Amino acid sequence: MSSSSSSTTQPIRVLVVGLGTMGTSHARAYGAIEGFKLVGLCTSRAAARHDLDAEFPGLPRFERYDEALATLRPDAVAICTYTEHHAAMALQAFAAGAHVFCEKPLAETLEAARYIVDAARLSGKALLIGYILRVHPSWSRFVEIGRTLGKPLVMRMNLNQQSAGSFWEVHKKLMVSTSPIVDCGVHYVDIMCQVTRSRPIAVHAVGARLTDEIAPGMYNYGHLHIVFEDGSIGWYEVGWGPMVSETAHFVKDMIGPNGSVSMVARESSDATASSADHDTHTRTNALRIHHAARDLEGRFARPDELLSTEDEPSHQELCEREQRLFLSAIRGEIDLSEHHDAAINSLGIVFAADASIRSGDVVRL
Repeated sequence: MSSSSSSTTQPIRVLVVGLGTMGTSHARAYGAIEGFKLVGLCTSRAAARHDLDAEFPGLPRFERYDEALATLRPDAVAICTYTEHHAAMALQAFAAGAHVFCEKPLAETLEAARYIVDAARLSGKALLIGYILRVHPSWSRFVEIGRTLGKPLVMRMNLNQQSAGSFWEVHKKLMVSTSPIVDCGVHYVDIMCQVTRSRPIAVHAVGARLTDEIAPGMYNYGHLHIVFEDGSIGWYEVGWGPMVSETAHFVKDMIGPNGSVSMVARESSDATASSADHDTHTRTNALRIHHAARDLEGRFARPDELLSTEDEPSHQELCEREQRLFLSAIRGEIDLSEHHDAAINSLGIVFAADASIRSGDVVRL
């Protein structure tokens, strides 16, 4: 288990690095949770970020990460920057004696991700990676029901995002180092691995570059296929950009010999259900459970069940759940070994998908 030199009676002093959508949400979470104390923010153009003044009044802001670490000497660092900065920042935090919360993907290479996990273990500090679906009750139930459907399983998931304006600018910056299939894919591949509890053995993926606005050699649409040792298969699709269709941007279902379970998204006619809205990435209306069993006349023996999930947590509440988990890890109350192994496993799969897109070959795992 992770250990901490900090007394459990003293608040954990946290520095947040990167103040985009996720960084701001996590900063809010630290301010809302007893046991944490938000002591500083580190972001580019820190002095010009007047949008932070009202919500975080008087909180020190830094542009240089090394200066923030040296000045504040935080107990923990939340790394919410672009992927290419994760590894170096995490290693600096461990070297400074801080625990680390790091948004996914953990690093831009599998080797760097493994190095971060090893550094956490050697330092005795907590490392929690931002797999937000793991703290989502509806997704946990989705996994539980999927495990009752028999084997092999067919898993279909996507997250297409029609983005413009500031959303598209963020996506373009992400694609300097990280493809959509890697950035978002780790979540859904991790869900597939949780459901099957089987070893992935092969990955094939294809991708398309639908704009010249993105980094050379990058693609903004892709889909992957995974084959598992138990015969289960998984499909994941993702696209980012102003050209992406809003139709069928939310597909999450699993099919097995015993039936199927599907996440039912909010009505597409709902103006708030835009694929660019972070809340729609995790929120559902219900889980629809279909039973394959038939009666003697060949008709379905049971009607479909609809489990309401309307009371599920918001995106901000999910960030708070993640940070409460981080606090438990810092206090040594939970073992993160499986969490680390799962993060490396899902990251390895999406990197294999990226390699398949670039080579045109099936990648054997």
